[in-house]
Amino acid sequence: MTAVFDPGAAAAQATDAILADTLHGTHRGVVVDSPPGAGKSTLVVRAALELAEAGRPLMVVAQTNAQVDDLVLRLAEKNPDLPVGRLHSSDADPYDKALDGLPNVRKSAKAADLTGLPVTLSTAAKWAHVKVDEPWRHAIVDEAYQMRSDALLAVAGLFERALFVGDPGQLDPFAIVGSDQWAGLSYDPSGSAVTTLLAHNPELPQHRLPVSWRLPASAAPLVSDAFYPYTPFRSGTGHDDRRLTFAVPSDGSGPDRVIDEAAESGWGLLELPARHTPRTDPEAVSAVAAVVRRLLDRGGAATSERSPDPAPLTAERVAVGTAHRDQAAAVRAALADLGVHDVTVDTANRLQGREYDVTVVLHPLSGRPDATAFHLETGRLCVLASRHRHACIMICRAGVSDLLDDYPSTEPVQLGTVVKFPDGWEANHAVLARLAEHRVPWRP
Repeated sequence: MTAVFDPGAAAAQATDAILADTLHGTHRGVVVDSPPGAGKSTLVVRAALELAEAGRPLMVVAQTNAQVDDLVLRLAEKNPDLPVGRLHSSDADPYDKALDGLPNVRKSAKAADLTGLPVTLSTAAKWAHVKVDEPWRHAIVDEAYQMRSDALLAVAGLFERALFVGDPGQLDPFAIVGSDQWAGLSYDPSGSAVTTLLAHNPELPQHRLPVSWRLPASAAPLVSDAFYPYTPFRSGTGHDDRRLTFAVPSDGSGPDRVIDEAAESGWGLLELPARHTPRTDPEAVSAVAAVVRRLLDRGGAATSERSPDPAPLTAERVAVGTAHRDQAAAVRAALADLGVHDVTVDTANRLQGREYDVTVVLHPLSGRPDATAFHLETGRLCVLASRHRHACIMICRAGVSDLLDDYPSTEPVQLGTVVKFPDGWEANHAVLARLAEHRVPWRP
């Protein structure tokens, strides 16, 4: 008899093992791989609270101010009496003003003002300027795969032991300078903190969170197989736990038909005729805007495990993802022309870590004459395909599969480099093969 998978028990077992290694292990580092929506922030907050309760001073390193502020708010919600330090920059608006209403949070631009607090949080960039006589016993590094290894080196002297938590499938750390001269070296400063850490310390305990609480049962198998073949995960919900319905019936147009397909199956591909286009393809941009407008006009309602009552599909619960900023700007303008203003429209880089009920994605390779390394980056498509709780609708011109087959890899082979697996070519083919099952051809 096959055992029934219990997502809650699997997640709890993984979390207990991670906390045991963090609080009682002997290694200087613990690495946790987390798929999209697996409760990374929840783990970070729980680990911070348990370390504080055990009387172990802790510093928390995140990559952006928004991530730091979110963790501070979560800590305050879980334990309003825990004294927390928010180390911030000297900029004019250095932190979320919501922190001003938390009496347990002390804020300062100087680390010395926060000495003695059980938990102190800041960005990697700010921590790099801190000098201490005695290091913290523990650190937690959030979004560790988005942290460059040179940034880790800059803060490594501040702590004795660390918990590194991150998503290996997301976009690689951003660098504004070329890094070919370091390729293949174990100390490549443009590599991720985790990759470099494990290259020098392969014996460190490595864990993974096995359940995504964001991705529905329709999405988790594809995202896991295409982007996480070595660290597979499952959805925390079943196929009948979530439902997306619309009060207004379809008008028979391409946008309405792909919306209905996505509501039924979790995926939809609105395929425009094959054509080489400018990056801000006017027809594709208009198609994205039309789909969003109809999503809002048709009175959508989302039912899930979070509430027995259907929640209205409002503009705040819909997002549009693109590869480039000029594409996002073009979509915003097209939506404004249709009277839509509150839908999030952004690039994959800026959508990382965020969650919506429905996402509408302009495929990175749509209309392109070539497939560059930028557009084939695995993490970009992974982010765009893994932000949703109910459905993801892709807009793409026909011919991308042929483009992939015609694209020869021109990247130089460099000895000693860690091969990114799966590569963008393979991941794109896997996603397109699945989306082809939910294809709605449309000629605007």
